[in-house]
Amino acid sequence: MSAPTPLGCQKALFSLPEGQHYLNCAYMSPLSRRVQEAGAAGIQREATPWSITARDFFDGCDEARRLFARIVGLAEPARVAIVPAASYGLATVARNAAVARGQNIVTVHAQFPSNVHVWRRLSAESGAELRAVPAPTEGPDRADAWNEALLRAIDAGTALVALGTVDWADGTRFDLERIGARAREVGAALILDGAQSVGVDPLDVARVRPDALVCPGYKWLTGPYSIGVAYFGPRYDAGTPLEETWAARAGSDDFAALVSPSDEYRPGAARFDVGEAPSFVLVPMLVAALQQVLEWSVSRVRAYAVSLARETLSDPRLERVGIASDPARASHIFGLRLPAGVDPKRVQSRLAERSVHVSVRGRVIRVSPHVYNDREDVEALLQGLVAALG
Repeated sequence: MSAPTPLGCQKALFSLPEGQHYLNCAYMSPLSRRVQEAGAAGIQREATPWSITARDFFDGCDEARRLFARIVGLAEPARVAIVPAASYGLATVARNAAVARGQNIVTVHAQFPSNVHVWRRLSAESGAELRAVPAPTEGPDRADAWNEALLRAIDAGTALVALGTVDWADGTRFDLERIGARAREVGAALILDGAQSVGVDPLDVARVRPDALVCPGYKWLTGPYSIGVAYFGPRYDAGTPLEETWAARAGSDDFAALVSPSDEYRPGAARFDVGEAPSFVLVPMLVAALQQVLEWSVSRVRAYAVSLARETLSDPRLERVGIASDPARASHIFGLRLPAGVDPKRVQSRLAERSVHVSVRGRVIRVSPHVYNDREDVEALLQGLVAALG
C-alpha cells in the first residue's frame, strides 16, 4: 500500500488576509470558507422556518456524532453528546462522579480553568482531596518526570483522574495509555479534555479508553465557538444530565406526541446534549468542520504540523529560547521560554505590531501553527522574536 499523499498548506481554504501571520490555533481556529458558508446557509434556513422539519432537529446532530466518532476511532457514535463547551461536558461528569470523603481527585496543576474549577468544587462538596500535580522544573526529561509524578499520585483512594490530552500551555505530552491503565487498575475514572489535540494529533479512544472525552469545536476541529462534542463511556450509561431537554427523550421526533412526553431517554449519550443542541447555524458549521478534518486526515495534519514545527525550532535564531525536548512535545503546540528578565507580554505585543499572532501562558510564549500556516509565517515569527529580544 502506498503512503498517503502529504498534505500541503491549506491557506487557500481560509480567509486569512495577506500579511497576517496567525500562529495561534490553540487560542481559536479561523473559520474555513466551507464552515462560513455552512453558517450562512443555516441563517438563511432559519429565515424560512416552515422549511424545517422534525427530522432536522436530529439529523444534523447525529451526523456530527458519526463524524467525531470516526476522528477518534469510536465504534459507537451514539456515545457522543453535543455540548456547548468543554466545561459543560466536565460538569456533566462531575454531576455523575462517585467521589466520597477520604478519596482523592488527581489533576494537573495550572490546567485550563474549565478543567480546574469543576474539580475544586467537587472536592469541596465531597470532602475528597484534590491532588494537582505540578510540572517539574525545566530539563530534557521534564515530560517523563511529569508523567511519573502523575502515575505516583494515583493510588487506591483515587476516584477520578482529569487532565488534558496535552499540556495547554506548551504542548507537553501526557502518557495517556499508561495513565489510563493505572486509573483502571485502581477503579478511577479517566476524564480527558481534548481541546488542544483532537483534530491535529491522533487519539484512539479504543486504545486510551477514557471514561469521558470532551472537545470544544473551535480549536483544532476548526469549527465555530459555542458548540462541541463529548464522548461518554459505559460508566455514565445511567447518568443524570445537567438539564432535561425535550429532544433527549425517546420518541421526541414525533412532534404530535410531545403532549405526552416519554420519561425514557434516547439511546446513548443524547441524554447529555445541551438544550437546543440542534442549532440550525452551529451544527451545520460543526459538521462542515468535522468533514474537512476527515478529508485532510488527522495523520496528514499532524505530519504537516511536525514539518512546520521542525523547521521553526531548528532555526539557530531560537538559541536564546528554551524549548521542550521534541519527543515529549506535541507537534502543533510549543512553548518558547524567554530569557530571565524578559516580559512575555511585551514580546507578544512586539510580535503583534508585526502582525504575528501568538499567546502568552504564564511565562511561556505559546505558538500553535496549523495547516493554513507556511514558511512565510515561520519567518515572520523568527524575525519578530529576534527584534523583540534585541
